[in-house]
Amino acid sequence: MHAIVEISGHQYKVQKGDVIQVQKLSEKEGAKVKTDKVLSRFDDKKTDVGTPYVSGSSVEYTIKEHGKGEKIRVFKKKPKKRYERTQGHRQQYSEIEITAVK
Repeated sequence: MHAIVEISGHQYKVQKGDVIQVQKLSEKEGAKVKTDKVLSRFDDKKTDVGTPYVSGSSVEYTIKEHGKGEKIRVFKKKPKKRYERTQGHRQQYSEIEITAVK
């Protein structure tokens, strides 16, 4: 069973056992979360598409860890004006494991 689920404003295609990284969630590590924001649910025989969500379906996941991604460098320069700026950014994420698709 696969599902397209909305987590923190983004859509992900998931199935049981998947480990994915999403934008940082407010729950603590080890927390079990259940969401009913399932946009589509499908397998080999049947497809359910929601308007906007599929009623009666849900996805359960466990938050494994929180962390920061790789550093991204932003460099700005204006030629002939002696203007150069460098900034860095590390996006925070949560790694989750899908435990059930219902």
